[in-house]
Amino acid sequence: MTPFQPRLEPLNHTGVWKHWSGYLVAPQYQYSLNAEYYSVRNAVSVLDTSPLFKYRFAGADAGALLGRAMARDIGGCGVGRAQYTCWCDTRGYVLQDGVVMQVAAGEYWLTAAEPSLRHFRNIGREMGLADVSVEDVSNDFGILAVQGPEAHHVISQLTDAADPLKYFGVAQATIAGCPVTVSRTGYTGDLGYELWIPSADALTVWDALMVAGKGHNITPIGTTALKMVRVEAGLLLMGADFHTSRFAWVDAERETPHELGWGWMFSKLAQDDRDFIGRSAIEAEIAGGTSRWKTVGLGVDWHDYERVYTAAGIVPPRHELYSESTMSIYRRGGKEWDYAGYASSFLSSSLLRKPIALAKLPLDLCTAGSEVDLEVSVIRQPKNVLARVERMPFFNPSRKTALMSEGGV
Repeated sequence: MTPFQPRLEPLNHTGVWKHWSGYLVAPQYQYSLNAEYYSVRNAVSVLDTSPLFKYRFAGADAGALLGRAMARDIGGCGVGRAQYTCWCDTRGYVLQDGVVMQVAAGEYWLTAAEPSLRHFRNIGREMGLADVSVEDVSNDFGILAVQGPEAHHVISQLTDAADPLKYFGVAQATIAGCPVTVSRTGYTGDLGYELWIPSADALTVWDALMVAGKGHNITPIGTTALKMVRVEAGLLLMGADFHTSRFAWVDAERETPHELGWGWMFSKLAQDDRDFIGRSAIEAEIAGGTSRWKTVGLGVDWHDYERVYTAAGIVPPRHELYSESTMSIYRRGGKEWDYAGYASSFLSSSLLRKPIALAKLPLDLCTAGSEVDLEVSVIRQPKNVLARVERMPFFNPSRKTALMSEGGV
């Protein structure tokens, strides 16, 4: 159980719990999934993300270790900053992604979806680094993600530290007498903060947060609502949109950062002289243009979507519809069922009023506006509907990055 379980358990009206890295988490707390979904977009939500693995890197050589391990240049993550990053194997395939923060000079905290302690310690050992420690601090902290347009109004009642925080900024704060690390980060594509709280103080901070959020309709949400909003934000989920190279059997199951749409992490590669793991393979991929596909956003044509269902005599499904199952994609043209790729996540977005998806497509179909056929199942029969490649994120409110010190939203 996470440190917040005594407060969360009575709130779970569904009584359903699932396992996440050895912890119990609720897919949803209310019977209405949309109520949780809209708390992220219209008010403020709180999600317990404590099951994430947490690592602490400290010492004079911590930056050198992370510079070798991380594909994105850790040099751009100064003190008081966070950075979304990924780490690869020697062949340039992605092992994991995560957020790293430099919380003090030479001290970094990292979240990861899978255990990685041995991996990072081995890198330090192979480099012969003398002054670096890597600790698994997963049980030492609980993490709360406070997300939504009212998030700043809630956090600012508890600490002044949030006011000057820019997007991906990090600050130390005291909430209800407890030390808390606050970051302007999240997995929702909305205005939000994440709080690292010592496990012993978890309930004290939770209670203070609920009091501060009471007038803003603060709502605990489960993992399903989070997954819905992250599709609108164009954020990938390991285990759904990609898999770690570590457990893949063949290269067709592996993906490079460029194939995942993370090529922006290497925009300054020419000025970056680090010998990071996977660099030579990534450089060869860039130079040769050898990416096999790219991860893109798809917007489904509502009229075509409606057509295939009404032709079968049924109402097109759109209420609380989220899926992580594979959906085939075909080229449009004279040849029927001309396979092109697949969608890995699908959401009927009530906010955007259309179905959207995250998909893998060959490079010639990745340009915004390209048209493809997405296969949907209608009364157990495959039917194709028109979908177009769209730029991600699908939803990108200005409040996500707005300066709160200047009035914010």
